[in-house]
Amino acid sequence: MLPSKLHALFCLCTCLALVYPFDWQDLNPVAHIKSEAWVSKMQALMAAASIGQTKIPRGNGSYSVGCTDLMFNYTNKGTFLRLYYPSQDDGHSDTVWIPNKEYFWGLSKFLGTHWLVGKIMNLFFGSITTPAAWNAPLRTGEKYPLIIFSHGLGAFRTIYSAIGIDLASHGFIVAAVEHRDGSACSTYYFKDQPAAEIGSKSWLYLRTVKRGEEEFPLRNEQVRQRAKECSQALSLILDIDHGRPVTNVLDLEFDVEELKDSIDRDKIAVIGHSFGGATVIQTLSEDQRFRCGIALDAWMLPMGDEVFSRIPQPLFFINSERFQYPSNIIRMKKCFLPDRERKMITIKGAVHQNFVDFTFVTSKMIGYLFTLKGHIDSNVAISLSNKASLAFLQKHLGLQKDFDQWDSLVEGEDDNLIPGTNIDTTNHEATLQNSTGIERPNLD
Repeated sequence: MLPSKLHALFCLCTCLALVYPFDWQDLNPVAHIKSEAWVSKMQALMAAASIGQTKIPRGNGSYSVGCTDLMFNYTNKGTFLRLYYPSQDDGHSDTVWIPNKEYFWGLSKFLGTHWLVGKIMNLFFGSITTPAAWNAPLRTGEKYPLIIFSHGLGAFRTIYSAIGIDLASHGFIVAAVEHRDGSACSTYYFKDQPAAEIGSKSWLYLRTVKRGEEEFPLRNEQVRQRAKECSQALSLILDIDHGRPVTNVLDLEFDVEELKDSIDRDKIAVIGHSFGGATVIQTLSEDQRFRCGIALDAWMLPMGDEVFSRIPQPLFFINSERFQYPSNIIRMKKCFLPDRERKMITIKGAVHQNFVDFTFVTSKMIGYLFTLKGHIDSNVAISLSNKASLAFLQKHLGLQKDFDQWDSLVEGEDDNLIPGTNIDTTNHEATLQNSTGIERPNLD
């Protein structure tokens, strides 16, 4: 999920836009000069709040990292994903972080702000790049473990690059799915083959809960579709690995055939954040090809109770200190059954957005004010999460790496970690059993 408090930041941008307005649609020469002055003033105002802004971090592993987008089947029933992978280091340019203005419009819609806010966000964030070589060729001659990644509510495939890049730098192929269930703030497809050939996109925006509508049925339906989309993405990648000819609808420079014979088919995992954490659990319950799963600050509301006993694979919960709440932790604990491998740690001082790239691209002032950053340094938080994930993956995928050096993190043995959870659920279970209401999280 993206934070409700973030909308205040965008409201600030809107206020600035009202102070220095101009027509976005039809700029004559005079208006263009005025618009340049407006942009300069906006940039100066935002520069004052830019102290402490950092870049999306590079991976800490030994592999160079490439990135591309793949779309198989142009319809909204097809698979759309961003792929991070070990690459040949051949000088390709960095990857544009958020490649279409419609994603910013979707974010403004999700946050309930004016459409102009999306344009302002595009102005400030649209040129940011992430440190992965766009369309670089795959580093061949090795089989890589595969991770399917599921994004949170109101998010999309590109904004978890700090996780995807780091895992790829340690020798994984990471496929970040963009879900078409109505939980992404924006996504697109093509209505027909001619539209695909000319790049005429049809956009889908967030499906909101309507007035009077119960949330659980909608979210449960969505999490089931999300799980199917994760399995579908896996099937397609494995088909390519087997040599099945597949066309990337997006017609990018990356040669999809390079993925042939590149996947270690016995070493497949699923990772997700927030709503994606629930998707991890649903996916594990339905698809035994996934050997294990990692749920990052999982939002457990979408899950049906019947799922918790249907997960034989190892499962690792990595939580932030600020997001979690009693009823959510209680539902996590329902997964902790005898003879099932379960782990849980909590990152001290972390917030829900420490798993999302926005924690890096905003300044300290803005990050703290709108809870995009926690009290822990953002680089420290993502490093702890990624290292603990690598150690867990090594153990349960049977990797011959050195990730076991971080085994202690899986047990919560670090000054910045809490073994298990910081949430006291002792007196909450009886209250929860006698209540028909749904407890809401602090969305940071």
